[in-house]
Amino acid sequence: MLHRYQDLISLFDSGLGAQFNTRLIKGGDEPVYLPAGENCPYHQIIFARGYYASALHEIAHWCIAGQARRLLEDFGYWYLPDGRSEKQQKAFEQVEIKPQALEWAFCVAANKRFNVSADNLNGAGADTMAFKVAVYRQVLHYLEVGFPPRGQQFIDALASFYDVKTPLTAEDFELDAHLQEMYQQSCENEDQTV
Repeated sequence: MLHRYQDLISLFDSGLGAQFNTRLIKGGDEPVYLPAGENCPYHQIIFARGYYASALHEIAHWCIAGQARRLLEDFGYWYLPDGRSEKQQKAFEQVEIKPQALEWAFCVAANKRFNVSADNLNGAGADTMAFKVAVYRQVLHYLEVGFPPRGQQFIDALASFYDVKTPLTAEDFELDAHLQEMYQQSCENEDQTV
């Protein structure tokens, strides 16, 4: 299946973008969110280098950000580039769980493979397995209580465009055997502490 960033721009801009005065824009090396202001009359979700996955990830952040955060550059979040310390990486992962869970749902709706990203190739080693399990747990939580409304709207747009059956279910999200085992162990440990 062909996944073109131009299709994402069209889907986003004609739906959510039109509703919220926001445009999805192919950018350079680094993604950024820029609110409307003196220099531009609309909000901009700028994704890196035309990468499809970057566009989905930045849309996920936008879908989670509340109205006040959408008035701040990069939603007011701190960002340290690749090369973070272990402590910085843990803080980074905490704010990435929800957007990456939503991004995974976008990928499922687009019939595209999803890869969890710790985004710290030159920094301290992170427990990427635990992070992946945390993202999976968040997906399951979203499936139980509902995705953020703008996220669900984009899931529906993607699923319609790529002819994917909705609503999404837990069976649509797969973990490899090792991660499934870790997830089961974390559930058992949680049950024992209750």
